Amino acid sequence: MTLLLRLVGNAIALYVAAKLIDGIRFAESGQVDAGSLLAVALIFGVVNAVIKPIVKVATCPAYVLTLGLFTFVVNALMLLLTGWLAARFNITFRVDDFWPAFWGAIVISFVSFLLSMFISAESDDKSRGH
Repeated sequence: MTLLLRLVGNAIALYVAAKLIDGIRFAESGQVDAGSLLAVALIFGVVNAVIKPIVKVATCPAYVLTLGLFTFVVNALMLLLTGWLAARFNITFRVDDFWPAFWGAIVISFVSFLLSMFISAESDDKSRGH
């Protein structure tokens, strides 16, 4: 159930980023189908689960020197990689270049944070019997 919630959360965050940031889009027409959205969310989740930890270890000095701000650069690179992989699987998701990826990663992080707070609050309410 947790994986499904994360997948849906990623899908919502990616959708919001595509709507707010020029340079991130699911289709030229602006129409988004659920299949593409979930496929990109799955790719994004796998990239963040597999590739991101390796990159974080390799770039640890950059994290220390920038007091953690390098996180935004790594998140942007993960979003660019997601766009590249989506194109390889013929999924209509595009990230034009670094700056849309940078701002999109910030939007995705913010939306994911809000969703995780909401889901956490719902879980707490259920566990208390409310």
